[in-house]
Amino acid sequence: MKEQVVSFQSAGLRLHGVLGLPEGFQPSQRCAAFLVLHGFGSNSESPSVLAPTRVLSDFGYVTLRFDMRGCGNSAGEFGRVICLEQVEDLGNALSFLARHPAVDPDRIGAIGSSFGGAVAVYAGGVNPRLAAVISNGGWGHGERKFRGQHPTPEAWAKFTSMLEEGRAHRVRTGQSLMVPRHEIVPIPIHVRESLERQKVGMLAPNSVEMFPAETAQSMFDFRAEEVVGKIAPRPLLLIHAANDSVTPTEQSIELFKRAGQPSELHLFSGLDHFLFAENSKRVWSLLRDWLDRYFPTKPGS
Repeated sequence: MKEQVVSFQSAGLRLHGVLGLPEGFQPSQRCAAFLVLHGFGSNSESPSVLAPTRVLSDFGYVTLRFDMRGCGNSAGEFGRVICLEQVEDLGNALSFLARHPAVDPDRIGAIGSSFGGAVAVYAGGVNPRLAAVISNGGWGHGERKFRGQHPTPEAWAKFTSMLEEGRAHRVRTGQSLMVPRHEIVPIPIHVRESLERQKVGMLAPNSVEMFPAETAQSMFDFRAEEVVGKIAPRPLLLIHAANDSVTPTEQSIELFKRAGQPSELHLFSGLDHFLFAENSKRVWSLLRDWLDRYFPTKPGS
């Protein structure tokens, strides 16, 4: 894969990206392409981005991995991660990629993990220009997701109190209340230790560790499942760990219930939330079969 650093504008901000052309690319070609989205406060150097980017390139797709505003090397207030703003960034990345001479503008999909999966689904529901959507470990209902991530009465009370204090702090001071990453999205110790044993980095370098409380509120209010049905008749693939320790598996199940056709849901045992980073042959085999059926590199192939 040949990669090139690029940049484009979104809401007046410069976003950083890396464009990848597959091996054997011919200048006369116009290829199908994918936007590869990073997760919560991560960036385009995440293992969960690099792995699918490499695999999609091997399959023959043009790829664009990029940093959302406020993340990685993109402009914007560092750590200010707002769901609908990321949907806007995806739309502007799509417009940028559609203008590239190597890309078929009518055949651009989005693939994302976790937060990026949720953003991909929502964007697919509201932006008819996206030709295909793949979500790995994403979510469709912010409040219900958070209830699963903060399951005890004590944990839920602490989380909702943080949201209330964040709103009050903003009114009182005009500033954001800053909150540690794991107070918003807890990641169990056994998941972190498992990835460390496999020498798989959970987070990309320069990932966000402190977020404004507004980030958590935007996630709480996010409802991708309300628009997922509008993706059809464009194809949708939902992938989730069968026993996800971070994002409750029911989130993808509920998205699937509300999706139109063609859509597929696949649950994987023996893997956890960061399954793209684990570089599973089972996952890549499924992805290849699904792409060949619903979104091949060339129309009609």
